[in-house]
This record gives sequence, structure tokens and C-alpha cells, in this order.
Amino acid sequence: MQYRKNKYGNDLSVLGYGCMRFTKKGNSIDIDKAEKEILAAYNAGVNYFDTAYIYPGSEVAVGEILSRNHIREKVNIATKLPQYLIGSREAIDRYFNEELSRLKTDYIDYYLMHHLTDVAMWEKLKDIGIIDWIEKNKKEGKIRNIGFSYHGNTENFLKILDDYDWDFCQIQYNYIDDVSQAGVAGLKAAAAKNIPVIIMEPLRGGKLVDLLPAEAKKTIASNERGWTPAQWGFRWLYNQPEVTVVLSGMNSIEMVEENCKTASDALPGHLTDADMQLIEKVKEQIKASEKVGCTGCRYCMPCPKGVDIPGIFRAYNTMYSETKFDGRKQYFQTVALSAEPPFATQCVNCGKCEKHCPQNLPIREKLKEADKALRPFPYKVAISVARKYLFRKRKKK
Repeated sequence: MQYRKNKYGNDLSVLGYGCMRFTKKGNSIDIDKAEKEILAAYNAGVNYFDTAYIYPGSEVAVGEILSRNHIREKVNIATKLPQYLIGSREAIDRYFNEELSRLKTDYIDYYLMHHLTDVAMWEKLKDIGIIDWIEKNKKEGKIRNIGFSYHGNTENFLKILDDYDWDFCQIQYNYIDDVSQAGVAGLKAAAAKNIPVIIMEPLRGGKLVDLLPAEAKKTIASNERGWTPAQWGFRWLYNQPEVTVVLSGMNSIEMVEENCKTASDALPGHLTDADMQLIEKVKEQIKASEKVGCTGCRYCMPCPKGVDIPGIFRAYNTMYSETKFDGRKQYFQTVALSAEPPFATQCVNCGKCEKHCPQNLPIREKLKEADKALRPFPYKVAISVARKYLFRKRKKK
């Protein structure tokens, strides 16, 4: 197993175990199967296990498996504060103590503010005393590293990154999401501040494996390297020294073994020019099914009315390169939940964006098209309800 350093010089396995996708037996996690898989990863050198309050049964399963195998002190547990459920300082304590109980531990190695999408979410936590709470729990040894997981645009990521002395952060990043969300700019900004970066969705939930276009699958299969689509995805990440840990939701021994093998020999800089050209070819084959030729360069931004043009086009393209559900889910997570309305309907047809677009895209026309596809009536209702819940002034519980 290859290891990279955290902010304080401690070793983290470059492969982390994402504990969201354990196999189910009926309505519950198949804990005996999960135990075999976790132990296989542990014995191969994995020392980072990522879970969250809202992953059904996950924290309890992780706590039970680590406890009964007496390896809690030998690994790092990462879990997350469900900030979207928090309305008071007392609520923070309540959720945190419940997580400690579930995990059968009295400290968390890596604790994250879960699913920040906008600076406003972080500001709300600050308003109810999160910084004092963090410092108190770090001083008492209950939290060893503090960070945040992020879904949103690059600008907001950079603002949150610069607003506090974080120990680490977690971003969605893969060879398709290199210029969306935090993107490569966010990755490099964190690395420049010596902040370790944990990668989630390295294969887009399997989309860079199972849902690759036929041409892309053929391109990979015919390459002399003999690597699987998953190996190409992981190797692209490990090739970058700024990446610290790559999470994988492994639910078979075979998957654990393949991923551990890749994590052992994929060193920074190991990909050749020919390898990078193959990845670019695969990206082009994926993008061939897209609806808008947006590269995510962001020359069109900022929009005077706050429309998230690249974010909207990214989600719209995902509806056709993957599935309609995936595109709308991405839109909901990364665009719709921004504090300021980022919708295409904010557009006033000023045309400023089109003057700066290197691709000369008819942005205004495409925004209307994308909005219609991304926000059918049921989604408009769901987004409205979610925004009212997240951005109302919460009463203390």
C-alpha cells in the first residue's frame, strides 16, 4: 500500500474505504460480509474508513466491526456532522455524541462538516458557535482533524477553504469532474496550503466503469496496458501528488484486492504522455453525447444576475452522458442549493456571457433549454422546499 502524509506528517493510505455502499441483507447491512471486506482492506494496508451520520446503518456497522476485531486504535475513522440538520449549538453536541456511541469510540480521527455547497452554510454554522465547538473538542482530544466535504462551485470552495484553518477537505474529483465543483483549481489551492485532499466519487459512482459509452470501453479494452476502466480512473488520481486519499465504496473481496493492488503501484507521475492521451480520448468519447459544448472554463462568469452557467450546463450534459436522474441529482446538489438564486430564469439576456465564451456558444438559448430539462415541475417543487428548509432562519432546538 502506498501512503501519503496528512497535515501533521502522519501516514494515510492512498486508498480509503468508503462505507456508504455496504451490501444489504434485507433492509440491513450484511455485517458479516462487510466485516470480511473491511478486514481484507485493513490487512492490505488501508487505514482510512469513511462513513457519515446519514448513511443508514453504516456508523453502527463500522463501530461494531472495528471494535470486535480490536483494530479501532490502528485505523482512522472519518465521519461527518449533518450540518443540514443543525439548528443550535446543543444540536451539534447531540449528533456528535450519538456518532461516538454508534462508532463505539471516544474520539474521531477525521471529522467533517458534511455536504457544504455554499459559503452561507458554513456561515450559519459559525453563527451558532461551530468554531468554539471545534476548538473545544480538539483540545479535549475528541476530534483529531477537522475538515469539510464539498459539493458546489470552485469560487465558494476557495472561500470556505480560506476562511478557517482546516486540517483536511473532501471533494468530488475524477477525470470528468476536473473543472467542475472544486475541480483541479480547488485541489491545487488546498495542496498549496498543505491541506490534505480526500477524493470522493473517483469513478462517479461507477459511471466511469459501467456507463461508459461503447466506444470508450473499446478504447480502454484495446490498450496494451490491460488496465480496467476502474484502474484508469484511480491511476489518473494517484498520478497527482496533490491527491491524498481516494475513497472507494468496495463491496466485494475482488474489488478490494484490485483497488489495493492499484493503490500499491500507482505512484505520482507514473502515467505517460500516451496514457494521458488515452484518457483525453475517453473524455471526448463521453462528451460526444453531451448537449452543450461547454468546457467549464468559466470565462462566462460571473453572471451579473448570479446564474451558475457552467454548473447548469454540466448537469444538463450529465443527463445525456449518464442518466436523466444523475443530471438532475447533480444539479440539485451543486447548483440549486446555492444561497443566492443561481437559476437560468434569473437571466436578463444581457449577452455578456456570450461575448466571452471561447466556444461561441449560444448560452442564453441553451440556458432556457437546460432549465426546462433540469427542472420539470416535481423538481421545482422539491428544490423550493429544500431551499426554504436550508436557508430559513432556524430556531434553536
